[in-house]
Amino acid sequence: MKVSRPPAGLRETLQCACTPRPAVFNRQRAFEIRPRRFTTAPIPQASGGRFAAAPVRFPQQRENRNFQQDDDIGAQPIFTDDLLSLQHLVAKYANLPTVKPGEQPRVSWRGLAEYRDQVGESVKASKYQKIVKLLARLNQIHPSLVPADVQEAINEYRRDIDVFKNVRRPAPVDGMGRTLGAGRRKSATARAWLVEGNGEVLVNGKTLVEAFGRVHDRESVIWALKATNRIDKYNVWGLSQGGGTTGQAEALTLAIGKALMAHEPALKPALRRAGVLTRDPKRVERKKPGKEKARKMPAWVKR
Repeated sequence: MKVSRPPAGLRETLQCACTPRPAVFNRQRAFEIRPRRFTTAPIPQASGGRFAAAPVRFPQQRENRNFQQDDDIGAQPIFTDDLLSLQHLVAKYANLPTVKPGEQPRVSWRGLAEYRDQVGESVKASKYQKIVKLLARLNQIHPSLVPADVQEAINEYRRDIDVFKNVRRPAPVDGMGRTLGAGRRKSATARAWLVEGNGEVLVNGKTLVEAFGRVHDRESVIWALKATNRIDKYNVWGLSQGGGTTGQAEALTLAIGKALMAHEPALKPALRRAGVLTRDPKRVERKKPGKEKARKMPAWVKR
């Protein structure tokens, strides 16, 4: 098959048209910054209407609302203001030197009921404890460096009483030389009378061996006397009811400890170390639905 070739002059013309031109670097044009123009106006549609872009729609910005603290914002506005003001004072004077724990001035703060009456709001006890903790922190500042605004805040929550006279009165000794103490443990309650004697112990009209079969329970009843070496100096008459034998024995421990402290107040540190002046708050955990006991689950069977 023969292929016709174009004339020589036409071939030279085609070669010149197809040959790429050398790139020329224009320095001034390369570093020229051209501003871009943006517009949100709708783009005019083409004649056919098929290749036109849809108009750009931006979401409307919400108006900034300046909220002010008012009575209807927050359930307890007065309490919130008091809490924030105390937090501001604590943060402001956090770098001031403080005294050691136990050496700060003794202050009696207002109670929860009194604070509720003043502000007129039903403040929870857990929330009021936050205010008391902040006041205790401000009270730890060294007395010679307490600022005026801190002292004003402390005086606002201080009770007008003599804290050194606000001491619990000891249980009185009656005309027969007896003192009474009461104690509780779980569901058991107990009362114990102490009188000077030779160490006889009666519980509900029975001896210690007859009332409690376990040796541990017998030791628990007279532990307050044994820890202070007063086992043969006092006679004990106790009444206990409710609960089981262990609960009644530990309730009598607390009752005898309080009655012994009424006879000899100087034994309070020793009784406190022996643990016979603190009520044990532990109780049996309730049973839950779907479980055999408080936490025991039924056996899982696959089939």
